[in-house]
Amino acid sequence: MSTPQEIVPANMVLPNKLYVVPLSGKPIFPGIFSPMMINSAPEMEIIESSISQDGMIGLVLLKDEDTENPAGEDLHRVGTVAKIVKRIHLPDGGMNVFISTLKRFRIKKILNDSAPITVAVEYLDDTDETGDEVKALTRSLISEMKQVSENNPFFSEEMRLNMVNIDHPGKIADFITSILNIDRNEQQDVLETIKVRKRMEKVLLFIKKEQELLRIQKKIQNQINEKIEKSQREYFLKEQLKVIKQELGMPTDAKTSEHQRFKEAIEKLKLPEEVREPVEQELEKFSLMEPNSSEFTVTRNYLDTIITLPWAEPERREIDIEQARLILDADHYGLEDVKERILEFLTVRKLKQDFKGSIVCLVGPPGVGKTSVGKSIAKSLGKEFFRFSVGGMRDEAEIKGHRRTYVGAMPGKIIQGLKIVKKKDPVFMIDEIDKLGQSHQGDPSSALLEVLDPEQNVAFRDHYLDLPFDVSDIFFITTANTLDSIPPALLDRMEVIRLSGYIDEEKVAIARKYIIPKSLERTGFKKKDVSYNKTSMLSIANGYAREAGMRNFEKAVDKIHRKLARRMVLESHQPPYKVTPELVEELLGKPSFRGDEVKKITGPGMAVGLAWTQYGGDTLMIEAIANPGKEGINLTGQLGAVMQESAKIAYTYVRHLAGTFGVEREFFENNQIHLHIPAGATPKDGPSAGITMASALLSLVLGKTINTRLAMTGELSLVGEVLPIGGLKEKTIAARRSKIKDIVIPRANERDLDEIPEHVRKGIRFHSVDTMEQVIDKLFP
Repeated sequence: MSTPQEIVPANMVLPNKLYVVPLSGKPIFPGIFSPMMINSAPEMEIIESSISQDGMIGLVLLKDEDTENPAGEDLHRVGTVAKIVKRIHLPDGGMNVFISTLKRFRIKKILNDSAPITVAVEYLDDTDETGDEVKALTRSLISEMKQVSENNPFFSEEMRLNMVNIDHPGKIADFITSILNIDRNEQQDVLETIKVRKRMEKVLLFIKKEQELLRIQKKIQNQINEKIEKSQREYFLKEQLKVIKQELGMPTDAKTSEHQRFKEAIEKLKLPEEVREPVEQELEKFSLMEPNSSEFTVTRNYLDTIITLPWAEPERREIDIEQARLILDADHYGLEDVKERILEFLTVRKLKQDFKGSIVCLVGPPGVGKTSVGKSIAKSLGKEFFRFSVGGMRDEAEIKGHRRTYVGAMPGKIIQGLKIVKKKDPVFMIDEIDKLGQSHQGDPSSALLEVLDPEQNVAFRDHYLDLPFDVSDIFFITTANTLDSIPPALLDRMEVIRLSGYIDEEKVAIARKYIIPKSLERTGFKKKDVSYNKTSMLSIANGYAREAGMRNFEKAVDKIHRKLARRMVLESHQPPYKVTPELVEELLGKPSFRGDEVKKITGPGMAVGLAWTQYGGDTLMIEAIANPGKEGINLTGQLGAVMQESAKIAYTYVRHLAGTFGVEREFFENNQIHLHIPAGATPKDGPSAGITMASALLSLVLGKTINTRLAMTGELSLVGEVLPIGGLKEKTIAARRSKIKDIVIPRANERDLDEIPEHVRKGIRFHSVDTMEQVIDKLFP
């Protein structure tokens, strides 16, 4: 092999024309002795031609490394001339040549554009290679490169020696660039840099980048090593701990620990024999499972549920009836009949010393306190309280749970509630039972039949548990707005207690005792900061909260307090504030209900009826007029089928009776009567408006105006009998709100008057009737 001192004179005899071997990888720098693989036939032909002449070839980098069949225009302009030192033919037909690169050249002209590519060249000498700056850069390059080579295992000892032995600054920069892992275009840029100082500055920048990469690499490697060492240390410590636990007879892993915990807990539980056997089988199965199996988690959750449930018989507490009365009175104003029913119920339970089969259904309009009554019952009994709503529920699995074969299976609400309260005899409130839904997933109301049946719930089977569990000690309280949508089989299992709406005086008392103090506390006021008089509270009840319950009243009070708080903070208007009816209207805006909206009779053909809705009682104004035309009756106001039948019965009866009052037959033959019940957008149904519609029609044909303070309710038969109705208490409250003084009721409903509190009946005269003739006697002043 030739030495560099022997190669130097060849500069004088370098050819001006060269065959070019295109390089697809990276450029090759001058001063390198390297092997080179030749595989393509055109390139082997170039090598053969070069050896047959002077043995010189040009090595030039392709602009795009993926170029196939390159031409002259695909090459960079600067390359390296190389001397072919040795050629070896390989068995696979390829060729391995050893080359010694000599000098840079620039392509002056492309003589042959296709293979073999031939070019005319000019040779490039290094410039700016002396001076102190170049010396300093040379030292910096060698020093920095030593640091890189020490931290990089890819740099061999031979590479380090070569770098130190090179005495030419430009060749040092070329050598370092050739061994650094940098982009091919950046290496080509260094190759094309003739000024040595500038070339060394570029290379120094590349070294700095390499050092930064090595620093990051070393940091990552150290972190990995630390994790490996930590995990190995933990492994050895765990193995030691396992051996120690084995010596002490303790569980050695999580699975064994869980098994031990379940075993101890199950042994302490007072399980019936029917339950204990399958539970122990499940525990045995759990001990044989692998922690990684999917069944392991399912079984663990199942056993966890088993040991969390309260299996022991509940402690029998003495019921203090007087204490229960005090709690009910402290938490609720009025509702005397409801409180009496609840106390009677508790008294029976006290005598019987048993709460099995206790299922109460609280029915009433929204906002009358059904949920809070349930909480008070739990409080008076000293029992845990759990509430869940079934409104809109469509899947029976919500009640009875999912079978364990399903992913994510869990118990139903009953078992979940028992897990939470951890007592076997809590008070369970099932809200909105009248709003249960049905779907293809099942009927939840049918699932509740088993839960609420005292004969069946002693061995209630949740689908998830699949074990009999006695839920008969639970005191079930359900709530509903109406009984109409509750299935008869479900309703039959419950004792119904009705909560009617409140009259204005009751609303004022409830507001003063409960709502206003709580609202003041919520808004940051003290009790002395805001005062109400009775007139202002009545103005809220009459103008903004005329419904049966107290929710809208509470919202109105909250709004007043928020606006007063805003005044205090932003307008520096300091308390105390006195809330007057004028201030109520200023803060709440114009009343939602006006005094003149109370339904009043203004002429013939009008009558006031009383209706019951799921939101409480209401008054209905029934209007009738006669127009010349075809005989008959026209009905409007979204009347249901039952109500339409009642209207037709009333029309037939009045037409039959009219002759006794001197009304000519021609009146009905020549007139069409139109009967309407506002509001037209509200659906109405039921038979209890029968006598009211008959009274309106009779008033119309006689041309007489009915007593303006008279309202009535009752079903009318075709022969004029007045039949009983329901919801008399709610209807009476609605009549009181509308300033009604006289109410006509069926005689069969006299028994319901005892359920209406004295303060609600006060000032109202009830007229019991058996027939429509008796109603007519009360109609006209």
